[in-house]
Amino acid sequence: MLKRLLSRLGASVVNPVWRLGFATRFLWAILTHSGTALTRFNLTIREVFFSGVMSLVIILVSGLFVGLVLGLQGYETLQRYGSSEALGILVALSLVRELGPVVAALLFASRAGSSITAEVGIMKSSEQLKAMDMMAVNPIARVVAPRFWGGVISMPLLAALFSAMGIFGGWIIGVQFIGVDNGAFWSQMQASVDFRTDVLNGVIKSVVFGIAVSFIAVFEGFDATPTAEGVSAAITRTVVTSALAILALDFVLTSFMFRGL
Repeated sequence: MLKRLLSRLGASVVNPVWRLGFATRFLWAILTHSGTALTRFNLTIREVFFSGVMSLVIILVSGLFVGLVLGLQGYETLQRYGSSEALGILVALSLVRELGPVVAALLFASRAGSSITAEVGIMKSSEQLKAMDMMAVNPIARVVAPRFWGGVISMPLLAALFSAMGIFGGWIIGVQFIGVDNGAFWSQMQASVDFRTDVLNGVIKSVVFGIAVSFIAVFEGFDATPTAEGVSAAITRTVVTSALAILALDFVLTSFMFRGL
């Protein structure tokens, strides 16, 4: 009984350390073999289409509804203080700084990240990766790196579209339905949203989230147990780990970016 308990305790300590070391070596291998993904850019473009274009519907629809809700809630709050004309500022800053990158990254992890993990995991379970290795084709350069860079490129674009659609939704509910002045909505937004402080920091967040989600997705797929249950567990780990990583990174990045404001 004691021996079994000590064995489980040792495994609970050793396995996470081993996975962390393997993940570090795996990331280095991706960066080392990224030349193939960047020189043969058609491979990466295909993954940009798979990760980005195929996620457009959920990103745009979600962004629209988030903007609509922000417009309703924001107007209700601002009206109490006689500042309803500042609705454009509230919607734009909420989306560009925070909700755009974070919610888009969570949706990206749920849709594209899980698909990437499933694809790589199935290729491993069906021994396609081993077959590539036997034919002197590096699976990291041919399979993993294009998917990683495709996700990294797609994520900032999706976050920008999410924010733009959210602002459009806020304009619809605020100007067209509630009756906020159209000129005040746009002019106050333009005067208050700073490119470097707000827009650029949001872009940096989305790039970091794209790197994190794409790496977790390809790593979990490559490290999945080559069975149906193993691939399913890897997909679950991708979604859960990506969500936690996004929220943790968001806190760290926000504390550095806006601590002087």
